[in-house]
This record gives sequence, C-alpha cells and structure tokens, in this order.
Amino acid sequence: MGHRLSKIYTRTGDKGETGLGDGSRIEKDHVRVEALGTVDELNSIIGMILAHSIPDELSECFNKIQHHLFDLGGELCIPGHTSLDESYITFLENKLDDMNADLPMLEEFILPSGGHATSACHLARSVCRRAERRVVTLAKDEEVSPYSIQYLNRLSDLLFVAARVLARHENGSEVLWQPYQEKE
Repeated sequence: MGHRLSKIYTRTGDKGETGLGDGSRIEKDHVRVEALGTVDELNSIIGMILAHSIPDELSECFNKIQHHLFDLGGELCIPGHTSLDESYITFLENKLDDMNADLPMLEEFILPSGGHATSACHLARSVCRRAERRVVTLAKDEEVSPYSIQYLNRLSDLLFVAARVLARHENGSEVLWQPYQEKE
C-alpha cells in the first residue's frame, strides 16, 4: 500500500499542477487529469446509487465496480501502469447478460428518468461515456491499456441495463421517447 495522507492540504497544487502516482507533475487541466477526475466523478455517482434501496445483486455488482474504478484510477494516475485485464471485461459482460435476460425487448429509446436510483444510474451512464471519451483522447498521445477503454464502454452498457432493472424495482415504468410534435 502506498503512503497515507496525514495532512490533507499540501499546497503543492496551488500553482495549477498536480502530482501523479509516479512522482511526476502535470498541469491540472491535462487530459490525463481530466480522465482520472471523470472516473472519480463516476465512482461518486455510483456511490449515490448505492445510497438507495436497491436489489442486493445490484448492490454487490456496484460495490465491485467501485473497486474496479479505483483500479482504473490507478492506471490513469501512474503512466504505463496496468491493473485491468480481460477478467474485468468478462465480469461486466456476465452481469450484463444476467440483468438483461429478464427485461422486455427494447423497441424505443428510453428517456433518462425514473426514481432516484434509476435517475442516478442514468447520470452515471452519461458520465461513464464522458470518462470513456477522455480516456480515448488520452490514448491518442499516450499509451493506455485497451482494457481501460473496453471497460468503460462495457460499463456504460451495464449502467443502461441496470437503470432499466432499477426502473422496475422502483415500481416505475420507463419513459419512452416520443418525437416532439407541436400541438396546433
């Protein structure tokens, strides 16, 4: 385990730079920091989902995903470091298949709405897509594990399906998109 912080403020970032896990320093608006921060934001939103009463199976899944996202954060914080492997992708795919098996066939677009947990899950999905875009941007200039991008891509799919499961759990129904037609 790395160093523990005994003092929360260090003043080392007061001039717009931050330290990475390998000891190097970069600008706080560097695409690597953007990717890392967006993964952290996603993890926080998943924590919001877990604050609600959700099925145990989803709770266990989201708890594991939070740990996965910390692993991904480690990859992003230490250039050249790899934590994720194919087993992370397989975990998401297996959970996706299990959750999707009992859902009705999707024939229309679903609006991101519903109860509190469902809406938080939709928010997590959209933030996950942003994290994926940030990591793809980072990968244009620096080496990034392909599993990082695959993981975020699969996770956004899982979050969409989980939102569908949660809509039913919260005794709600999905709101289907209807093209806007102005009334005369």
